[in-house]
Amino acid sequence: MSQMIKRGKELIRISPKSATKIEYSTNDGRTWMPRYSSSMYGDFEDLMDNGREILAQTSKGLYCSTNEGRTWFKRS
Repeated sequence: MSQMIKRGKELIRISPKSATKIEYSTNDGRTWMPRYSSSMYGDFEDLMDNGREILAQTSKGLYCSTNEGRTWFKRS
């Protein structure tokens, strides 16, 4: 399970304080900023970068993002 991925110059992770939040860092993890926060898709459990998009396994299913985790869409 990966709770953090590297995408370009950013690290993207599931927040250790709340699994409904995605955070990012542009300085190798020294500081973290919020990227996405909502319980609409359940708790984020796992992240994967397939090169075109970020995939997230959540407690409500599989979701994908094509904009570095700013918005998410259900993957059928």
